[in-house]
Amino acid sequence: MPRYTVAALISLLALPAQAYADITIGSWNLLHLGWNNGKRLDAVADIAKGADLWSLQEVMSDTAVQDLERELERQTGEGWTSMTSDEVGRSSYTESYAFLWRDDAVEYTQGAVSYLDMADNFAREPYLAEFRDKDTGETYALATVHITYGDGRSDRTPEIRDLADIWDWMSEVYPGSARLITGDFNMPPTDASWGPLRKAGALPAITTGATTLSETDGVYSSLYDNFWYDPDSINAGIAGIVNFPQMLGIDHVTARDIVSDHAPIYLTIGDAHPGFSDVQAMNDATVADTPSAACIDLNTASVGELDELPNIGPARAADIIDGRPWGSIAELRRVSGIGPATVQGIQQSGMVCSS
Repeated sequence: MPRYTVAALISLLALPAQAYADITIGSWNLLHLGWNNGKRLDAVADIAKGADLWSLQEVMSDTAVQDLERELERQTGEGWTSMTSDEVGRSSYTESYAFLWRDDAVEYTQGAVSYLDMADNFAREPYLAEFRDKDTGETYALATVHITYGDGRSDRTPEIRDLADIWDWMSEVYPGSARLITGDFNMPPTDASWGPLRKAGALPAITTGATTLSETDGVYSSLYDNFWYDPDSINAGIAGIVNFPQMLGIDHVTARDIVSDHAPIYLTIGDAHPGFSDVQAMNDATVADTPSAACIDLNTASVGELDELPNIGPARAADIIDGRPWGSIAELRRVSGIGPATVQGIQQSGMVCSS
């Protein structure tokens, strides 16, 4: 199927108001999609076929998105199309975003662009595009973002507050289209930093639950993934969190290792019904089958292995190697840029070998 790269921002024409769309939109942080990390694209596609349009975060390779597109076509017998943003990031560690959609239900219209962040407020500038429901003609503008985690709330707050500016900008760039901002925000919707976006008229679709997988089966923490939408222009139906490990019949350790450490989320529009009930259990996947599930030794691991730890990029991984030997995770505070929040995240991940 045709694919698109980031296009120059062009003038968009307002469309007349039409009937509400009947589609399901999903959003998923896919944990380094495209790295050689043992990810099972068949499992990802088995989940992804439950929605019509996806925004994806932590994309490391456009080829991996194309492979996922082909796997969706194999499993569904339908056409799918994808487009991937340019790489974004302030350091040697960069990511991309992607949109992926079912051709029978959705079409890309125009205006794919990475946000022109002249003030450099975002570590990873949001990616935006406009889509149309093929049945009704209703158009909607979708922005996806992966907010920086940093060392604590104070590092995330400025980006969250600046989403209000993007919200206003979307109404100018995509006139006549309903607006949604999706992604991994690393901030719960109850935080005060969301005040400007709420004041602008946006609401969170998911207000209870959690979206990040712990190492313990059935346990989730932190409602970081969400949709913020305009209730005056979107006939929102059901919003939910997809408990994919249970659907695939795998434990959380395996799920984090071969799929993602984030659960996907979805929002139905109009009378749409999500299609996640058709997911097939993975009878061939266990922790023992996945070599990367082994613990990471701070004193012997490579840069690539250390880079898999929460909020540890290649530069910090190299610093960890330079600082050896390590007696405990807490000692990582000696590395510049690793603060208490990062240390806590590494400890809670359970990825580091016990001393």
